[in-house]
Order: sequence, then C-alpha cells, then structure tokens
Amino acid sequence: MRRNDGESAVEEICGEVLRKVTPSGKEREETINFSENLVENLTEKLKGLDMMVDVSVQGSIAKDTWLSGEKDIDVFILLPKTSTREIFPKVLDVVKSFVGERWREAYAEHPYIEAEIEGYKVDFVPCFRVERAEEAASSVDRTPLHTSYVKTHLDQKAKDEIRLFKQFTRGIGIYGAEVKVEGLSGYLCELLILHHRSFLKTLQGIASWRFGQVVDIENLYDERIDEARLMFNAPLIVVDPVDAKRNVAAAVSRDRLGELIMAARLFLAKPEISFFFPEETTPLPADVLEERLSGLGFDLIFIVFKGGEKVPDVLWGQLYKTSRALKRLLTQNDFQVFKSAVWSDEKEVNTLVFGLESRIIPPSKRHLGPPVDSKEATSFVEKYAEGCAAVIGPWAEGGRWVVVVRRRHVDAASLLRESLRNGGRGVGVADGLTEEIREAEVYVNREILDLYSSNREFARFLTDFLRGRPR
Repeated sequence: MRRNDGESAVEEICGEVLRKVTPSGKEREETINFSENLVENLTEKLKGLDMMVDVSVQGSIAKDTWLSGEKDIDVFILLPKTSTREIFPKVLDVVKSFVGERWREAYAEHPYIEAEIEGYKVDFVPCFRVERAEEAASSVDRTPLHTSYVKTHLDQKAKDEIRLFKQFTRGIGIYGAEVKVEGLSGYLCELLILHHRSFLKTLQGIASWRFGQVVDIENLYDERIDEARLMFNAPLIVVDPVDAKRNVAAAVSRDRLGELIMAARLFLAKPEISFFFPEETTPLPADVLEERLSGLGFDLIFIVFKGGEKVPDVLWGQLYKTSRALKRLLTQNDFQVFKSAVWSDEKEVNTLVFGLESRIIPPSKRHLGPPVDSKEATSFVEKYAEGCAAVIGPWAEGGRWVVVVRRRHVDAASLLRESLRNGGRGVGVADGLTEEIREAEVYVNREILDLYSSNREFARFLTDFLRGRPR
C-alpha cells in the first residue's frame, strides 16, 4: 500500500526530530561513564556509614530516554527501610563533602542536594529501598520502581517514540511536572507511549481526550473507572502502574492539558517541525513595545520585587498563590482583569503582571439590593436612605432595591500599593513573600520599559504575554 503525502511528511518530520534529540554515541558514552564513575566514587564515600547503602542512577538516564543536550542526572541513595529519616542529614553531609563546592540543599518531601559537576546538574536524593509501592514512606521511594517498570517494557522503538513525544511536549511548552510548568513529567510521557505504542497513536488518543480522561495501563481499576475519577478528581488521571493510589498526571493543570489536546489536533491536521522546535521569541524593540502598549486599548500593571534564594517549586508556588490573591483583590474592587501572568528569573527579580480593562474606573457604581418584598429590604433601605451611604437612591426597579454608591478604590495601582505596604497581609500574599513584596514597585504600562530594556529574558516573557497565545 502506498503512503499518502501526509504520512510521508510525518515520517520525514519525525526522522529529522529524532536525529536532533537522540544522543550521539559520544554523548551517550560520556554521560554513562560520568554517571557510573559518580556512583562508584560516592558508594566508596558512603561506606563510612556502616550500613547497606545502594547508589544508583534513576530517571531518564537510567532508562536511556533522555534528550540530547540534557545534563540532568538523578542519583538516588537507597537506604534500608528499617532506617529512619534521621539518617538523611548524615547521608547528605557525606554528599556535601563528596561534591565539594557548587551545591545547595533543597527540599521536596525531604532534603536532597543539587550540585553542578563537570557541566552536569546532579540531584543526590536519599530514599528508602522498597520492594512494593505500599512500603514507600514518600513519593521519592517509588522512583526506583518506576525506573524498573519502564525498563522492563522498553525496546529501541519505544525509546525513539518516547523521545519524539518528550520533544513535542517541550516544543509546545508543557514538558515538566514542576510547579512553574504544571505539565507532563518524563515518566508520564514514557507511560503514555508505552500505553499507545507510538508517538502518532499517542497524539491520536490525546486528540479525543476530555477533562477527566483516565489512562489505566495495567487495568488496576478494571471496570471501576468512575471510582478512579472520584478518587483522584483531576483533569487527567494516569494510574501509576506500580501504585494504584497515585495519579502520575496529578501535576498537569487544566490549562496545560487543554494546550496539549489542541496541539495534538493541530499537528495531526497539519504536521510541522515547529511543534517540536518553535522559533525562539525575539523581544520587540523597546520603541515598538512602547507603541504596542499605547495601542493595546487596556492597561498593564506590573508588580516588581526582589527575588530570593528559594527552591524553584517553592518560589513558583508562592508566586502563583500571590498572583491569584491579587487578581481576586482587583476583581473584588471592580477592576476587570483580562489576563494575568508571573515571571521570575528565580534569583533576583520577580514580576506579577495584570492586564486590566482600565487602571482607572468611575468613582461611583450601581449596587443591586434585595428583592423589594424581602425581609432584608428594610435594613437595606434604612442603611442607604440615611447619611452618606449612597450617592443616589435607594429606589425600586424591576422588583429589586437599587442604589448608586461610591467606590473605595478607583485606581488599581494605588489599590495594589496600599495593599502591599504591609507585605500583603490580609489580602492573601503567600507568607514566604511578605517581606520581599513589601518593597515592591508598581508600574503602569510604559513605566516598565527600563526593566524591559535591561533584562532580555523578561523582554521575551512580555513579548509572549502580548502575543497572548500558546507557543
């Protein structure tokens, strides 16, 4: 049977992508040799703990599903499950002395060490050695089980298909389960390929998904899919094949899932390599940005404050929580928020952006009261008929009492400055940001030009924000 032009185009695109994302023989050899030496040398160092300690590489390096150019290595230190977490600091002290410099202690469910060694970013993660997921004290303990499961189901074709799908999700900007991204983890990408057997079949399956989709590779819920939906209550549910009580897709937000579904549909309709390798955003020149801001027809407000040394997942969680709280504050005070976003370099600068229908709103507004015949009507009328509570009214209209009242805040920038002066306490700013945000600067429209001109990464972000669509 002859292939049609569409199939040939897809094959050509996938072939080109694979040539770019598959590690070369030299890269694979260097990475594996580095990893093996790391494990061997750290194992020797840990012998002083006088207990059975296994050091192993986990994640995509162990499964040979990593993408060319990736320099992330996960080194797990497996401890006897009879131990307690009190042993972790001792283990990490050994790791620190082993690494020497350029490390920092981070924290997920428990502490671990991030280090830069010979150009690689290495995470040293202590965990307990378990045989079954039920024995796990934390999600970290399950990772070796994940690695083992995937490796037993892999062949070379599956590795190629996984690399294609990982690069696809990376190209559309949703690769990674970290809080910043809220997208697909590498393990989730691997499971979806193992389930559908190929990259194209995976996209075909995704194209028909709706919120609440359940993928149960090992049929752990068999005919009880509704039970899984009720138990996990998530936009996407992918039952962990090694742990029926875990949703591998728990980190995937509704927005990222919606973008994935649409990208799958669009690629299947018109396959292009740009899905895998989109053009890098070129920031608008400052004068063009200024002209663009003037012609938007709505206002942008920026809250800019200093960064701090925080674990990225912690920082982004705090930034998103604060952004939601301030959006709620603006909405409660009658400012219509078109769009909001968060940007951070994770070191020195954090920025919250709000696109408002208008920064300034009228000083008065119509306020709808209770039905004219309700018990609450009397207190409403008495409240607004006396004193200065109302500009005009109350009067009966359409079966309800109505008044016109003065707004407390008519300038969104002033509202935000006032609310942040005490660190945002009382309006929902994340506790971990109250000190930094107390010193925040609030900018409107073109007032952001100095930061835009001096920070190229922020300029990329704002250019994408003004474009207003997924990659």
